[in-house]
Amino acid sequence: RGRRAASPSASSTWPPASPTRWQTLVGGLLLHISWKLGWVEINLCSRSEILSWLPASVLFVGIIYAGSRALSRLPIPVFLTVHNAAEVITCGFQKFVQKEQTSHLKVCSVLFLLAAAVCLPLCDTQFDPNGYLWALIHLICVGAYKVFHKLWKPGSLSDLDQQYINYVFSVVLLASASHPAGDLFSALDFPFLYFYRFHSSCCASGLLGFFLMLHTVKLKSSTTSGQYAAWSFLAKVITASLSPFFFVMTANVLTISCLVIGGVGEALLVYTERTGT
Repeated sequence: RGRRAASPSASSTWPPASPTRWQTLVGGLLLHISWKLGWVEINLCSRSEILSWLPASVLFVGIIYAGSRALSRLPIPVFLTVHNAAEVITCGFQKFVQKEQTSHLKVCSVLFLLAAAVCLPLCDTQFDPNGYLWALIHLICVGAYKVFHKLWKPGSLSDLDQQYINYVFSVVLLASASHPAGDLFSALDFPFLYFYRFHSSCCASGLLGFFLMLHTVKLKSSTTSGQYAAWSFLAKVITASLSPFFFVMTANVLTISCLVIGGVGEALLVYTERTGT
């Protein structure tokens, strides 16, 4: 994941949906086992609340599926820059639909994020239309997920409850959609399908994703929104900075400028969260 496909033939050797299914399956199993062993607390007593959360689970599937597709074609810094532009949707919803007061600094930060995401494809010397299309779908799903979470009336479902439902729903939906989407046959043509290292890496990714999810839930519950935003921003900066050492990435001055503008926009957004402006 996170590598740039050099050509259409190269991109066809990468089955982005298969790792997604493995990761959600491993994560769901680990969360279920942790629940049964009493390591985490999950309460799914209310069927009505579970059903009310299903639209968010649909968006969650869109987030991970489109994100996996995009990451198979775009470098990680590029993907994160487009991903961050989802804040445009949530900010626009708050300002124009809910009529909330939005500070000029927050509007400025969102405009920076939007400018970076819009200009990045225009400056990319290795522009991949399919990669950016999947990144756009991922962006829309992330923004819609945040809006739904903001509108959803919180009840007895905790963050872990929501994640458990997301895991179960994504495993069922991705498995049932593998044949209609053509991913089943494309996976059979994958040259490394029968290599144990491929499957072990998928399982390891699911394991790391599970622990990252647990850490994220704990961090959100023990910190303020501003502190959580700062930690999230720091994690993205570290990930984007280290990714060129592991994945091939070709960038020019304009591309780097877009990445910097996106970083500045998110830094301003974190500042507004911490100061409440």
